[in-house]
Amino acid sequence: MWSLFLFYEANNIMQALIGLKKEQSQRFLENGNRVPVTIIDVKGNTIVALKTQEKDKYQAVQLGFSMKRHASKAELGHAKGAKLEKAPKFLKEVKIKEDDVELPAIGTVLNPQEVFEPGDMVDVSGFSKGKGFQGGVKRWGFHGGPKTHGQSDRHRAPGSIGQGTTPGRVYKGKKMAGNMGNENVTIKNLEVLDVTSDGTITIKGLVPGILNGPLMIFKTGKDKNFVPFYESPESPSASAENKDTEKQVENAVDSAKQAVDKLEVENEEKPIESMDTNIKVEKSDEKKEAEGDVNDDNSKESEINDDQNVAGDVKVEEEKSEQKVEKGDTTDAK
Repeated sequence: MWSLFLFYEANNIMQALIGLKKEQSQRFLENGNRVPVTIIDVKGNTIVALKTQEKDKYQAVQLGFSMKRHASKAELGHAKGAKLEKAPKFLKEVKIKEDDVELPAIGTVLNPQEVFEPGDMVDVSGFSKGKGFQGGVKRWGFHGGPKTHGQSDRHRAPGSIGQGTTPGRVYKGKKMAGNMGNENVTIKNLEVLDVTSDGTITIKGLVPGILNGPLMIFKTGKDKNFVPFYESPESPSASAENKDTEKQVENAVDSAKQAVDKLEVENEEKPIESMDTNIKVEKSDEKKEAEGDVNDDNSKESEINDDQNVAGDVKVEEEKSEQKVEKGDTTDAK
């Protein structure tokens, strides 16, 4: 949205910013008091134009805020002077009282923490909520007419609006029924409780307007008895302060997880290698056992063959001895 991002550090010059009303809530102070607060977004205030004493006879800074979707050629040409791609939706001049002061450069984006700080007293201006056409009772707090003694249509009637022939007219500014709301209202002496780095301001009290409605914040002074609000661990400011430590913890956790993952991968690879070696050893043992079984079988077969040969030799010898005996008998008989 903004083409040039610069921060102006002189917080004594700029005393006002444009913002959008974001939320109405409540907070607890350090002393235990509960107070209503309004959160205002002031991120993106840009210097669009400068008014100088030599050229315009007065000193002022024109602030631009937000973005206008359907801008005219004149608005786009005015925005190009500040090197902006889009025309600002809101423009507001802030007068500079000091004469001998160096004004910020055109196109500078103001840092809210350089303009406001906790403890500042501010006036907040905005347009109140529109209520439409309302009667005198709601618009001005009229009490209405009598409710008894036969009065059937005087309960919320405005009553008399003037005199007779003199003056013969109704005075200007007479409180009557009419359009209510949608007027520029300023709430004074509000207190800044917190200014965050993301461009939000927390103000004690309520401000006029609807949500996302434009506001103008003017710095008026300092509160000597300032009490900051209690920062719980879940508050935005506490989380912003602990953001760096959280990042460090997250980085440490990530590095530890990576180290654990590496160890797990290494441990998963090592058992596979040992299993392969064990399988190889088991296969070699099986081969040896198979070879040993084959050798045992061969030895058994050789032993059986030897036994068979020995038995055959014994039989041959027995047959030979029997033949000799038979031959001896035949010789004796002769």
